[in-house]
Amino acid sequence: MMAEELKSEGTLDMDPESRRLFNVRKVQKGKKPQFKRAAYHKFKRLDSNWRRPRGTQGKQRRKYISKGALAQVGYGSPAAVKGLHPSGYSDVLISSAAELELVDPSYEAIRIASTVGARKKALIITKAEELGIKVLNPGRSE
Repeated sequence: MMAEELKSEGTLDMDPESRRLFNVRKVQKGKKPQFKRAAYHKFKRLDSNWRRPRGTQGKQRRKYISKGALAQVGYGSPAAVKGLHPSGYSDVLISSAAELELVDPSYEAIRIASTVGARKKALIITKAEELGIKVLNPGRSE
């Protein structure tokens, strides 16, 4: 999957099998339901984020269709492309310019942490351009 050639759009030049797996992932994620917590709409204190239903009489645990799907194995992405950015890069979280030295630009791209301020972010972006590293969240350029 790790190709050395870069395409002009900023995506990796992938072999046909990796490209096929990215398309499989896109189709699977389109069919995947939103996994919601059981009865989250009934109580203000419950958030909608997924928690496995464990009640003995719970309708969602007993797989009633109208009560929402359970998260299980078949909904996952193919292992070869799991966790990769849609461009094909593996993303690395960066919070300082010194961390750029550890990034391999042939298959890794950086994502600048949200806690980094504007001045430091501009320094990271300029250094990344010098090293030929793709930035996944460059923000607005002024």
